[in-house]
Amino acid sequence: MTTVEPLGAVRERVLGSLRQEIIAGRLLPGDRLVERELAERFGVSRVPVREAIRALVAEGFVLFETPRRTVVRHLTPTDVAELFELREALEVYATGLAAQRATRADLAELEELLDRAADATRADDAEVITDINTRFHDRILAMAGNSLLISVMEPVDGRLRWLTRQNEEWPQLLAEHRELYAAIASGDRDLARAHALAHVQANYRSTVRHLFGDSDSDTDPGPAAHSTATATATATAGSGSGSGSGSEGEA
Repeated sequence: MTTVEPLGAVRERVLGSLRQEIIAGRLLPGDRLVERELAERFGVSRVPVREAIRALVAEGFVLFETPRRTVVRHLTPTDVAELFELREALEVYATGLAAQRATRADLAELEELLDRAADATRADDAEVITDINTRFHDRILAMAGNSLLISVMEPVDGRLRWLTRQNEEWPQLLAEHRELYAAIASGDRDLARAHALAHVQANYRSTVRHLFGDSDSDTDPGPAAHSTATATATATAGSGSGSGSGSEGEA
């Protein structure tokens, strides 16, 4: 007897596949998602495909350019800065808690992930590296023992993986993760937070450099400073505009 896959399960399967294709770079910014073509490729009806696309819109991976045209999003500098601001606020705090609460089993699991990341880095396997790095940060978040932190990070986890995939400075990432592990293993909350902050800010600068070729990114202290500078520049421009029309001053 043939088993019929529930519609919800089909939707999740299509959603997971499309999300992973975007994260891995097999679907690129600007690529179009066509319901009919995707339904044929996955061997499903258009209903679960349509629902999966709507979920990807909600997650920030794709957008409706027009009612009939859906494409993978181009990440903007503001998108990147906002996502890293969230990491800076929550991951740094979570890492401090992890340093206080880590068990031997937790630390052993992080060590295993670092060993696997080292193997993948030597093999230059970007997709495996991205997956392991995500697991490393997810494990630290779990070690913090705060379910609310996990629930806040969960909706943007996919986009953070997408950003990690843009940064191909794999040996540097591995070195930073090893330092982060050592800080957590020390049990020193402040030391762990300091290493987490340095890691997030270094990752931000690398991501900006890879995505936008920003030659000033090496001197940029981090995403929070980026947003502050943008807001200050906007306010300054507005205060000096006099009685001219506001639309002419918009970039």
